Amino acid sequence: MILSTTPTFEGHRITKYLGLVTGETIIGANFIRDFFANITDVLGGRSGSYEKVLGKAKKIALQEMSEQAQELGANAIVSIDLDYETIGESGSMLMVSASGTAVIVE
Repeated sequence: MILSTTPTFEGHRITKYLGLVTGETIIGANFIRDFFANITDVLGGRSGSYEKVLGKAKKIALQEMSEQAQELGANAIVSIDLDYETIGESGSMLMVSASGTAVIVE
């Protein structure tokens, strides 16, 4: 599956548009990770634990979207948009949603 945030692929021709596909995931962050992330924020460093959670959530959302596109017979997804939100009590959960257009390219 070829994935792109652009509406076209250089060197490929879109032969059929199959429709909108989406993938979503919600991942909670535990209080230990929150505690150490707060310490990192105070000290001015990067929060590696949150970066890992964010990466995992993005991977799951893109995988779900790709599986949906594959079920439609697509071999690519164009115009992918990723959105990130914190939800839940005091922003304790991370939601990542991915959407794009499933296509067939040659």
